[in-house]
Amino acid sequence: MGKETGFLELDRQDRIYDDPKERLKHYKEFVIPHSQEALQSQASRCMNCGIPYCHNGCPVNNMIPDWNDLVYKGDWKNALEVLHSTNNFPEFTGRICPAPCEASCTLNLSEQPVTIKSIECAIVDRGWKEGWITPQVPERKTGKSVAVVGSGPAGMACAQQLARAGHSVTLFEKNDRVGGLLRYGIPDFKMEKHLINRRAVQMEAEGIILKTSTEVGVDVSMKSLKENFDAIVMAGGAENPRPLQIPGAELPGVRQAMEFLTQQNKRNAGDNEERAAPRGTLSAKDKHVIVIGGGDTGSDCVGTSNRQGAKSVTQIEIMPKPPEHENKLLTWPDWPMKLRTSSSHEEGVERDWSVLTKEVVGEDGKVTGLKCVRADWSEGKLQEVPGTEWVIPADLILLAMGFLGPHSAGMVDQSGVELDARGNVLANTNDYQTSDPQIWACGDMRRGQSLVVWAIREGRQAARAVDEALMGVSELPR
Repeated sequence: MGKETGFLELDRQDRIYDDPKERLKHYKEFVIPHSQEALQSQASRCMNCGIPYCHNGCPVNNMIPDWNDLVYKGDWKNALEVLHSTNNFPEFTGRICPAPCEASCTLNLSEQPVTIKSIECAIVDRGWKEGWITPQVPERKTGKSVAVVGSGPAGMACAQQLARAGHSVTLFEKNDRVGGLLRYGIPDFKMEKHLINRRAVQMEAEGIILKTSTEVGVDVSMKSLKENFDAIVMAGGAENPRPLQIPGAELPGVRQAMEFLTQQNKRNAGDNEERAAPRGTLSAKDKHVIVIGGGDTGSDCVGTSNRQGAKSVTQIEIMPKPPEHENKLLTWPDWPMKLRTSSSHEEGVERDWSVLTKEVVGEDGKVTGLKCVRADWSEGKLQEVPGTEWVIPADLILLAMGFLGPHSAGMVDQSGVELDARGNVLANTNDYQTSDPQIWACGDMRRGQSLVVWAIREGRQAARAVDEALMGVSELPR
């Protein structure tokens, strides 16, 4: 513990943002980082608790008190080594993770948790700036080959760990660039894509073969993978979106959030419009936009719509409005259900809760509005409130209602592996092995829609399971 009284002497001071009027003019990141001195002061607030609940709150079990202490002492290089020991890509989680570790921090009992996420991001950003992050090439090869399918955070983490263990790894990605939903689902203003690019360069230097624009189950069969690789890891994500099953939902102005977000990310990458929008340009400019779904994806649609020049943006959620402050004596150190206002919300949006959609209203084949009714949850189940119907004007309706699991056509069907009751690939968290002993599964494809940090955890743990199965023993961490 660096400074015993740090938490008593200093208040929490987190990173701040550029003014909304300025950041709405571009798609770049807009977080203003702390100085190194300020970060060291914030790190000194860590109490090095006897039971570090932040460890348990963090899915990758980051050794948070350890690198907080190292940052406080100015030992940034060792802090980076400790951080990388549990997390392959802290620059991703340091930007887009909701920070369950901070919710679990003992100081959160007084609404003053340590700025763990900001410190994490600063450590890795400095590591890149100083040139401390280099390829970790294994001293010897094992002679074993592994195919990892899907280059989202789970697939990237799994592939990197397996390559560092000495295996020959090929990472298959159906899109034209690696990154999965990190690349095409997360807006650039939350995480710029050069962060993924430099990790891809590092991974190739470590011996990983990146095969983009190659969809397993379409361009190459699972049978071929089984014949040519000793092991296969399915990390294809959960991309099957929940549909809107109401009259009028078939109108062309009702679109999935991922289609909308992907188009803008492709434009930001410099793709021409035909490549960015093969089904035609999808834009919120001068439109009344409704976003259905109150989660992170819905928030991303809000921020993107405002940057495209929407006339208005409304975000609705079927569940009741959560409390602004949780009862910490009931919820801490677990992740609390409470109202969360994102940076995109602060840029302009009308939010509403307990809203049940009834019908998409249209005229001449175009969306003109969304008919809704109030939802009552007081009896513990959804009931409509009679006499509360109204219509919200709309030109574009974006569906951000979550995902139902992986696409079954192609890779999943060809693999023949068993699925769980929700349609996810069936595998446990001990060995991540599917019903086919040559195939493993991890990330959203196994657990369902979840956080980037959970995907990284599962990718790392699956890599160890594969290494152990191939070699009889593994030195990779879980």
